[in-house]
Amino acid sequence: MRGAGKTGERLKTARKRSASSTRWLQRQLADPYVRQAKAEGWRSRAAFKLLELDDKYALLKNARRVVDLGIAPGGWSQVVRKRAPKAAVVGIDLLPTEPIEGVTIFQMDFMADEAPEALRQALGGKESIRRYGSASIPMDEALAMVSVDLGGRPYLVFNVKFSGEFAGNFETGLVEEFFRAVSVNAGMNIHVNVPYGSSNHHICEAIFKAFGRALDEATRTDDRIKGVMSTKGAL
Repeated sequence: MRGAGKTGERLKTARKRSASSTRWLQRQLADPYVRQAKAEGWRSRAAFKLLELDDKYALLKNARRVVDLGIAPGGWSQVVRKRAPKAAVVGIDLLPTEPIEGVTIFQMDFMADEAPEALRQALGGKESIRRYGSASIPMDEALAMVSVDLGGRPYLVFNVKFSGEFAGNFETGLVEEFFRAVSVNAGMNIHVNVPYGSSNHHICEAIFKAFGRALDEATRTDDRIKGVMSTKGAL
């Protein structure tokens, strides 16, 4: 069978290969980003996506700890090691992944009971992080205020009144359950308050955006903090 396009390569026939698999291989051979990734030593073309995002938004600037969920084949973690060489990088995937220097790799399901603790141990402590974060996000008529403490003590305060059981097809009751699970598994104190709002959709969106902002603030590092942000010396 002839190869794809201008590559001049030929695909060997395989009785067990489906037509869709053959088309995928042809697209891979014809994809200039695949060839460029191979030439530059990246394990996947997806590396260029992260490179472009980092160039535009500086996602990896001052990164200290990075978790790569679904790491295989490892292109993104390669980029992190190049752009943030001092960061602790941990990858997890059901698929086997060839070792990457400076990256801890677990071959397991990230939903497995032992996965969270394995990731926490591999990422190390909470040195120099701010620990506390708060954010208020308005979404039209709704306002959500979220505060977090990464002190290792799980506790959830959820003061939210929804106008019904659904936001579209989404069950609003799942929001509190989600944050309760995050609090327990991450050892995080989370306070979610919505003083007003009538649209369940706006309330949900404001809550999650406020949580993201608060968590971003709490996980940022501060060179003025030596060790961990605790008089006990541990979080």
